[in-house]
Amino acid sequence: MDLTAQRFVFRPGDDGYDEEIAGFQTGFTTRPALVVGAETADDVLAAVAHAAEHALPVGVQATGHGLPGASEGGVLIGTRRMGSVTVDAAARTATVGAGARWGQVVEAAAPHGLAPLNGSAPSVGAVSYTLGGGLGILARTFGYAADHVRSLDVVTADATLRHVTADSDPELFWGLLGGGATLGVVTRLEIGLMPVARLYGGAITFDGATTDAADLLRGYEEWTRSLPEELTSSLAAVAYPEIPQLPPHLRGRYLVSVRVAFTGPADEGERLVAPLRALGPAESDTLREMPYTENATIHSDPEFPHAYYGDSVALSGLDVAAAGELLALAGPDAESMHVVQINHLGGALGRPARNAVPFREAGWLVRLLTPLHGTDVAAARELHARAFKQVAGKALGRSLNFAFGGADRPEGLYDAGTRKRLAELKATYDPANLFRRNYSVRYGVS
Repeated sequence: MDLTAQRFVFRPGDDGYDEEIAGFQTGFTTRPALVVGAETADDVLAAVAHAAEHALPVGVQATGHGLPGASEGGVLIGTRRMGSVTVDAAARTATVGAGARWGQVVEAAAPHGLAPLNGSAPSVGAVSYTLGGGLGILARTFGYAADHVRSLDVVTADATLRHVTADSDPELFWGLLGGGATLGVVTRLEIGLMPVARLYGGAITFDGATTDAADLLRGYEEWTRSLPEELTSSLAAVAYPEIPQLPPHLRGRYLVSVRVAFTGPADEGERLVAPLRALGPAESDTLREMPYTENATIHSDPEFPHAYYGDSVALSGLDVAAAGELLALAGPDAESMHVVQINHLGGALGRPARNAVPFREAGWLVRLLTPLHGTDVAAARELHARAFKQVAGKALGRSLNFAFGGADRPEGLYDAGTRKRLAELKATYDPANLFRRNYSVRYGVS
């Protein structure tokens, strides 16, 4: 296939090049030698064929939230123009293009009383998030987004477009779901939708300067012990710097929030969250019944591009004292701003599925995200290492969805058996390692 026939092809210095490579993550510079703004699967085929012919590494970018790191040269396939979403209400499925964002899928499904297993941020790419597993706001109830994929269309390194299902090619299907972008470029997903039109949810936020964060964490962990699977929650702690760029109500504040999404009746939700409200005086309380289209207000993730580094650790259990030390290291006394999020797992997340999403036995996921304004990656990594060391006794591994900027550190993203199986698939479908602008699963790479 001839790249000259494609409408959106850019090289450094071309008008539109900088706009084409721009994404949500601004902390890592990517300067590909060639950018193909794909509109169709044929465009992706042409880009992969060109890269294979010239032995060029291939990267893929829909929204640019989860960049693995900086890079130079190679081919970048931009999929943001492939943003179609089609809902089959009778089958409770959605067919989602490679560039579609979760917010689009939510809006398309809502008129039918249905919902996807989206994450907390509506601007994140639905396909890329699902390929990394997809830990959603209803995760304890329904499991990972990857657990509900019906089929995938993928361009592999031999420039072949394959339609893959669990029956047609069970091993490749398994590896694509959880393996991220290492086996090919997924151009389309068919996903299952859940019969959810409304939920009870929101956040209770406490002032960490007046209510001890460690006490809040202890109370939160005790509260989770008897929760039904229909309730998914997390705790977040953020020490905001005193800078004029922030709204006045956040400047210099240390805020600890518990975020809740419950698919049961609102009156039952009110009963379940009563112990949270007893933990201390709330700065704000947004818990309410809401249409599913308002689910993004539960976390209120920032929607503006910015620079950050992030990582995570899945835990078999939560040692509250150790996690409290982690909170302290990343809290108000830290030299720069850090966001700590502790996700309560279990429920449907612990059930086996036909995909490569690892560490299903984990009860908790601790996430650290460091904005790179006023600090750098080296300093962020040093803090993360000290913080994660506090909970290392129960560590199982890391989450691919929340590894931001660490492509040089692939260790820990999979258990040994899953890594070996993925490496075998890599040797079969991409022996030249064309798709290497991600987290490696090749033999001989730890």
